[in-house]
Amino acid sequence: MLAKANVVASVLLHLFVGVSLPPQAGSQESQPTVRHHRVEENSPADATTPEVDQAETAIAKGDFAAAQALLQKAVAASPEDYRAWFDLGYVYNVNHQAADAIDAYRKSVAARPDVFESNLNLGILLAKQGQNAEAAKYLTAATGLKPTAHPDEGLARAWQSLGHVLEGSDPQQALSAYSQAAKRNPRDAEPHLSAGILLEKQNNLEAAALEYQAAADLDPKSQEAIAGLANIYTREKKYPQAEAALRQLLEVHPSDNNARVQLGRVLAAQGKTEDAARELRAGLHTSPADPQAALELGTLYVNAGKDSEAEQQLRIAVAGMPQSADAHLALGSLLMHEKKYPEAQQELLIAIKLKPDDGQAYGNLAVVASENKDYKLAIRALDARAKYLPETAASYFLRATSYDSLKAVPQAVEYYQRFLAAPDAVKMPDQQWQARHRLVALDPQHRDRYQDTK
Repeated sequence: MLAKANVVASVLLHLFVGVSLPPQAGSQESQPTVRHHRVEENSPADATTPEVDQAETAIAKGDFAAAQALLQKAVAASPEDYRAWFDLGYVYNVNHQAADAIDAYRKSVAARPDVFESNLNLGILLAKQGQNAEAAKYLTAATGLKPTAHPDEGLARAWQSLGHVLEGSDPQQALSAYSQAAKRNPRDAEPHLSAGILLEKQNNLEAAALEYQAAADLDPKSQEAIAGLANIYTREKKYPQAEAALRQLLEVHPSDNNARVQLGRVLAAQGKTEDAARELRAGLHTSPADPQAALELGTLYVNAGKDSEAEQQLRIAVAGMPQSADAHLALGSLLMHEKKYPEAQQELLIAIKLKPDDGQAYGNLAVVASENKDYKLAIRALDARAKYLPETAASYFLRATSYDSLKAVPQAVEYYQRFLAAPDAVKMPDQQWQARHRLVALDPQHRDRYQDTK
């Protein structure tokens, strides 16, 4: 048995173990929800049949059943009455009869193609059904027509709706459509918000930030716009600006727990550990079952050396996010630091199962497996680690001691030698001493090579 085997963990812990803010920082990069417009354009004010006039009176009173009966009678008598079809489409839409509404609007457009409102409403309804290509056809037509009332607002709505349906097929044209919407209605924050979201998806962060800022200037209470700014600044590691945006967001929406968690992360990134912990504790007070906030707070406690508090929070995180590799890795690494090796091994094995390409998890597993005297597992873990991370003096030493414990002398000699030759072995003087003495015992014919010349 190794003379100083108990030094393995004490040295390798600080070389392998690490609990950092998880990459789920992106979990706060929540994409704002784009509001969809209602079909709300009024019927064109052209002369029509008495039934249509009566139906519109019924619509104004909210009597849609009576309106529907009148309009069905009107279109049966006059199939080319575009206004009757328009009103009938509106009634069907109010009654959540999307297919009938689309059919009615189609007939209205077919009877008279140059009406802004019918083209717009048909395009919006088709988009809601996922028929974006056809929706774009009618929305494009609407942008070239004149609304019956409030022309700038109507055209802005048409351009905005067109932008939404073009995002998947032609993002640049979608951005152009949002620009047109903003020109038509310069007081509306939504075109800038939509453009910001799309630009962020394209990783054009600088342009996205400008659009989010424009939206926030127009609507200082816009949760989506301010959150968008905070996300951009966080991704760019502009932490002071991200902090300012998040504090602004929390002033407007103090119950936004996601923003509070992100603020804690941003404060931690700036080294403001106490402030970060305070924000996260406040978030957990608001939402005690928030496992993401517990993971963040636990991470801060780990880095502050508050192991007991950290373990409590990380267990909450694991219980609430059982499929989170980051949560299991954080808890497993902490348990390793606390020398709770059997339980640490279980958590690290789960982390690796959930995220098989995490070199750090394999390194930590190698340490705890060695402490649990499962030396074969330790070697397998080191082999897996080597696929993702470079070998170090620490990994060579752990390989050597594992092979030594398994009495695999040639491999033990090889890795003790590699350890001594590694440039960073000078940081591990106790292990250098152990390696030389084990080499003298395992490879006595070359003992002169291993003498400590110091």
